[in-house]
This record gives sequence, C-alpha cells and structure tokens, in this order.
Amino acid sequence: MIGPAEVRAVLLDMDGTLVDSDASVERSWRAWAGRHRVPEADVLAIAHGSPAGITIGRLVPQLPAAQVAAEAQAMLTEQYTDLDGVVATAGVPALLAVLARRALPWAVVTSADDRLARVRLATAGIPIPEVLITVEQVAHGKPAPDGYLAAAARLGVPPASCLVVEDAAPGIAAGQAAGMPVAALRGLPAELPIADLTALADWLGAGG
Repeated sequence: MIGPAEVRAVLLDMDGTLVDSDASVERSWRAWAGRHRVPEADVLAIAHGSPAGITIGRLVPQLPAAQVAAEAQAMLTEQYTDLDGVVATAGVPALLAVLARRALPWAVVTSADDRLARVRLATAGIPIPEVLITVEQVAHGKPAPDGYLAAAARLGVPPASCLVVEDAAPGIAAGQAAGMPVAALRGLPAELPIADLTALADWLGAGG
C-alpha cells in the first residue's frame, strides 16, 4: 500500500462513493424485479457497483443479449429524472478541498452513462471532473479494470500511483485488477478501509 504522499491521482467511483443515490438506484431495481418476478433481495444483493447489463445478465441469464441491453438502457433512462434523495456523500467538500490544496488530479469512473453521471453529480453539487469515464467509454464494465486504466491514461499517471475509491465489491475488484491501491467504504476489505470521505481527506492531507 502506498502512503498518502505517494498518491499522484485519485480515481473515484460515483454512486455510493461521491453521490448518495441509493434510493433512486434501489427504486429502479425494485421495479425491474417486480416486472421479472425476481426476488428483490436477490436483486439488491448484487445491484450496486456493476453496469446494469452485467447485473441483468447474471439475474436472468436466459434473456437475449439485445433485450438485456434494451432493459439496461431503460433503467438508466428511468433514473435520469428520479433524483429524489440524490445528495453528496459525507466528506465530499473536505476531500475536494484536499485534492485542490495538493493539486492532485482526480477522475470519476462510473457504471452510469454520461447523461446520468452528469445529472447526478450536478444534483449533488459536485463539479464535473475533467476526466469522467462512463459505461459507454469502455469495452468491459466493472469488475473489469478498463475504466480505471482509461482514467489513469487520460490523467497521465501510472496505475500504481493512482488511488481508487470505491464502495462496492465489483469496483474494488476493478481497481485491484488495474494494479491500483483501493480505499474502500462500507466496511469492505481493501488496502485502505475508510469510514467516509472525511477520513480519506484526513489521510490524503497528511501527505503534503
């Protein structure tokens, strides 16, 4: 695990990490579960962290690929306007202040599409980063490392010097597969477990 002074870029997941959108996400998945008669508990157990198409394929593997893609897009479309309860997570201002003070570049790497990412970030009052990697920009979504590797390349920072910040197992796996240390929320195992983004800000602040 690198120390805070060795971090040269921070790559952040969006939903559950920068933006609390759990209510919107779960409303969408509950509606989908009802349409397909899949137990809600089974859906919500794996709904966070991966692109919707990957999750749908796991839950209903008999669906044709074209239908999976259509349903995944329909779920994203539902969420464009379902913004009730979408807010910044605890510690976002402190983290952005530390990143600015240390002049550390940062990016968002999300399983949302570009429209949803921009709407949610704006609703939560979070500035759109210069590098925003969304599901349309990668061949394979989380847990594949494509998104994090693309962000590191766009920032011009070696993967080993990038810190990934995640709140779900697929994203943690993606960061680790990219060869990056991972800071994890929600008590999930990773190189740097953190309680919230305030704790991460404190840790990074100690690096300079």
